[in-house]
Amino acid sequence: MKFGGTSMATPDRIRRVAALIAAEAAAGKKLAVVVSAMAGKTNELVAWADVLGPSAQGVGSVDDEADVVVASGEQVTSGLLAIALRSQGLRARSWMGWQIPILTDDSHGRARIVDIPGEKLGAAIDTGEIAIVPGFQGVTSDGRITTLGRGGSDTSAVAVAAALKAACDIYTDVDGVYTTDPRIEPKARRMPKISYEEMLEMASLGAKVLQTRSVELAMAHRVPVRVLSSFVETLAGPDEGTLICDEDEIVEKRIVSGVAMSRDEAKITLFGVPDRIGVTADVFMRLADAKLNIDMIVQSNARQADRTNLIFTVGRRDAAAAEKLMRDAQDAIGFEEIRVDQDVCKVSVVGVGMKSHAGVARTMFEALAEKGISLQAISTSEIKISVLIHQDYAELAVRALHGAYGLDAAA
Repeated sequence: MKFGGTSMATPDRIRRVAALIAAEAAAGKKLAVVVSAMAGKTNELVAWADVLGPSAQGVGSVDDEADVVVASGEQVTSGLLAIALRSQGLRARSWMGWQIPILTDDSHGRARIVDIPGEKLGAAIDTGEIAIVPGFQGVTSDGRITTLGRGGSDTSAVAVAAALKAACDIYTDVDGVYTTDPRIEPKARRMPKISYEEMLEMASLGAKVLQTRSVELAMAHRVPVRVLSSFVETLAGPDEGTLICDEDEIVEKRIVSGVAMSRDEAKITLFGVPDRIGVTADVFMRLADAKLNIDMIVQSNARQADRTNLIFTVGRRDAAAAEKLMRDAQDAIGFEEIRVDQDVCKVSVVGVGMKSHAGVARTMFEALAEKGISLQAISTSEIKISVLIHQDYAELAVRALHGAYGLDAAA
């Protein structure tokens, strides 16, 4: 079981979480529980660390000590939840990341889990003890505390479940995964099941329910994950929440399962790029060496016969770094002009049914054209189509596509 920051935000909410855990224990289940820090606490700790010494990779970096500070939020909630469970007469113990251990690489602030030896934790759970594990944190091979990056508690939970060969229930402030954001489209429906592949696309394309790396882990280790609401008084029934599972377990497959939207986009256009072999590779090698993730890429002919225009998108927070990198390399690459546009957003449709159905793209483009929405870039995979549009049309596009694919119809 995993509980997020809003579920652990106050002592009263922690008592509610303890009651849910106690009900599972009463049903005879053996439990490991992963918790996030109280809502807002991680941001507060990051701000304190930044005030005293802003993080900077390289000589004099404080990233490792910042991890010591930031990881303390989950330590607090682990101890508080164990206290709440013991007050109900249950056997519970908090386990820090270094005690299990949750072994990671040494990329402080964005570490990746290398291994979780599950024997010690599993043996304790087999005795009937409820193990409380702080999410988001791990330890390097030389004993230094690390953190896994934003949303890392989801990753921790799935990794612990994989180590214990257990299923994973992730309790959040929503009662499942919806066909789109209900705040944008009130007709959005909760999906009883969604495939790993679809959830991975939805998470990477802007859906905020689960962190992308947690879905990658679940898919790699075939961990069944269920998304549930923690704001309930009783245990969820078997048909509640959303189960993330293998595609083969889903009987009814829609052509499109969901619509996702991300405002964290910036479009960079290089005008007048020399049209010769190796130039495009040079551009993206430089971006890759700077660890800047690129999403959409469009290349088109420029007015001059020997020139092209190159468009690509990056996360909005990376736009300044990408622009500086390109400007510094302008003479070497040979492009004429660069333009950065942050007034864009990405809207995507996702569904495993696309693999075997034609006309999905046509429906998307027709629905957007009817609303007068122009497309600035397009990217596709086997189970998704994404378009880049002006951010002013984001919510209109989501509602139009949700209706065009019949997602607001009865299940």
